[in-house]
Amino acid sequence: MPELRKDPISRRWVIIATERAARPTDFKHEAIEVNDLDRCPFCEGREGRTPPEIYAVRASGTAPNTPGWTVRVVSNKFPALRIEGSTDRSRLGIFTRMDGVGAHEVIVETTDHHTHLGLLPVDHVAHVIRAYLQRYRDLRGDTRFEYVLLFRNHGRTAGASLSHPHSQLIALPVAPKRVAEELDAAERFFGRHGECIYCALLEQEQASGARIVFGNEQFVALEPYASRFPFETWILPRTHEPDFGALRSDDETPLAEALRETLYRLHACLDNPPYNFIIHTFPYRGESRHAYHWHIEVMPRLTQVAGFEWGSGFYINPVVPEEAARYLREVPAPMPVGPVTAGRTHGEVGD
Repeated sequence: MPELRKDPISRRWVIIATERAARPTDFKHEAIEVNDLDRCPFCEGREGRTPPEIYAVRASGTAPNTPGWTVRVVSNKFPALRIEGSTDRSRLGIFTRMDGVGAHEVIVETTDHHTHLGLLPVDHVAHVIRAYLQRYRDLRGDTRFEYVLLFRNHGRTAGASLSHPHSQLIALPVAPKRVAEELDAAERFFGRHGECIYCALLEQEQASGARIVFGNEQFVALEPYASRFPFETWILPRTHEPDFGALRSDDETPLAEALRETLYRLHACLDNPPYNFIIHTFPYRGESRHAYHWHIEVMPRLTQVAGFEWGSGFYINPVVPEEAARYLREVPAPMPVGPVTAGRTHGEVGD
């Protein structure tokens, strides 16, 4: 019997299509790898093909924009928004406009063209997390920016134009509509119940255990009760914190472990599926710190959004979230991967 489930945060209804119940092996998707190694600008030794480094983790004694790096951040060569301009708004009748002001950066996660975060050592993933944090915190200083969106597209289906492992960051002069909706829902729940809705969700999920995929002392990975997509997985900090940028240094490795474990299990269970992940965090100058809780949403691209979804706002998920969690929990632990050599970091070019 199909089931309708309501997401308590977005208040969106999802159809859990049990009569279409699918196993991991039922999902077919295109190969992630494409033959772009020869033209890849992110590979080591091709630093001149990208804009100059903004930040990097690299071996001692190596210079910016040369080989020897572990993680590297550069401006996007074809940015969606540009750093120059004003956030002043103008109106033309019912229409409003402003300059396309923002920042668009690429976090190149490794020199290895053929791997991804789910297969790298935890300490390497921690270097990537530190790169996210450094850029997120640095951009807070530009008062034109209201929000920084950190995201990763893995595979062509998920929107990646290059297969070399990389994430992206876009700083925006306004908070996105989706973030505003989450903040509104969090405030509404806090007003009724006096607690953070994400903290309440975590407490209930941990008591049940049915949708938990992985946990360590600081983070929990779970399948949302009203998952929009098969194997949609969220990673949440156990301690209430609205701002990703406030992550403590001793939580960087546990977060890297939770992220790596989640992506590895999806890789092993679903044969390296395309996916998007997005870090949902608090706007730079928001006012609902008591109500909101930062988190990561990982969304495998295994089904297509079609006419019914666009027309109704509903999603149809053919995998029961409890079954998805069970499949992911049953993935054997990954083989140990040797540690990467710790490198130094630098900030602006020339540091």
